[in-house]
Amino acid sequence: MSTLSDFNHQLLQFLSSSPTPFHAVSSMTELLINAGFIPLKENESWSLKDFQGYFITRNDSSIIAFTTGSQEYSKHGWRLVGAHTDSPCLKVKPNADLYQQNYWQLGVEVYGGALLNPWYDRDLSLAGRVTFLNSQKQVCSALINFEEPIAVIPSLAIHLDRNANKERSINPQTDIPPILSLIPEDNTNKPTLSKLLISHLNGAGYQDIKEILDYELSFYDSQTPALVGLNKEFIASARLDNLLSCFIGLHALLNSEYQKNEVPCLLVCNDHEEVGSQSHCGAQGPFLQQTLTRVMGCPITAAQVMANSLMISVDNAHGIHPNYADRHDANHGPILNKGPVIKQNCNQRYATNSETAAIYKWLSQQQQVPFQSFVVRTDMACGSTIGPITAGELGVRTLDIGVPTFAMHSPRELAGNQDGYILNNVLQAFFKTTELPS
Repeated sequence: MSTLSDFNHQLLQFLSSSPTPFHAVSSMTELLINAGFIPLKENESWSLKDFQGYFITRNDSSIIAFTTGSQEYSKHGWRLVGAHTDSPCLKVKPNADLYQQNYWQLGVEVYGGALLNPWYDRDLSLAGRVTFLNSQKQVCSALINFEEPIAVIPSLAIHLDRNANKERSINPQTDIPPILSLIPEDNTNKPTLSKLLISHLNGAGYQDIKEILDYELSFYDSQTPALVGLNKEFIASARLDNLLSCFIGLHALLNSEYQKNEVPCLLVCNDHEEVGSQSHCGAQGPFLQQTLTRVMGCPITAAQVMANSLMISVDNAHGIHPNYADRHDANHGPILNKGPVIKQNCNQRYATNSETAAIYKWLSQQQQVPFQSFVVRTDMACGSTIGPITAGELGVRTLDIGVPTFAMHSPRELAGNQDGYILNNVLQAFFKTTELPS
């Protein structure tokens, strides 16, 4: 088992290398291959072996990794863990080039429920997937990541908006297009996004680009993830929601001794959770169910397998903020580094019930680690996760759990340095548990 220090070091590396869902899946793919997992393709037949690990991707932004165990699926059921790869961000529009007041900017859309104010005055970079035509008229795609800061959204000076600290609002159409550069004074050879992408791809070894056909690009804060605080007890990073959960689930799966573990285990990390999950690679799409059906085969009774299975949906929880403690129910305010949070909601915004909560508490007690509970204030709306969606799609018992965080949906979020490691250890035990309480 890795130490807390090793776990957090690997986590920071993963966060840094994963500025978009495409890069997150690429990072996870590399880790899986290094651990001996075998890639599968959806358009090919599968021949699976006992005690082997496999993985499959869809849209380059969602991934399922699983271990077969003894392939006695109806006997043991599945140990399932789910998370999502996407985060709120600023996505570049299709016709993005803007030329205003001698500045080159890019038009953006707001993806998901982003906190917009923190995007101002940050060193922004750009990453995503680009699809292009080569000289042989072949359609190709490549991941792109500028890494260096290439853009900024400057705040309006307080001298020009004296009420900024009281009532400044943000118009997402007009107020947040990032600035990339000045336009040449002779107004010739204007910079364009297409030229920028071709130049960068050329530098990355793609020399045969005839035309940029399309792209899915996101701006991101280029400040690197870090341990912060007087005693380095916090993790500060972009995309903790929900790449932190993706890494925890993957790390637990890779360290579950799958080569001798009879129980079949699975990790699914879906894209598009932040915008409703309804896509061919989202949790409300058929990706997980189709994969499970292919793995188990037709003779297996799905209802019997699911009755012996458990899904743990992992997505960050709201830690109680010391400056805004009144936004929490007084008895349900999770504290950072006091353990993962069992998330409950009677209106099924979370899928946890008393039995699945009890199973997690039982697992935690076996590991002698703490846990906490979260219920949103009764007079406030509650967010949701892939948990209820997956429970409804598969008919599987489901638990919603998460690491407590601050500043959720900000370009820089904050979590404790111990909670992810604690949850990792519980999930490792979960993956190796042959019999769950019924």
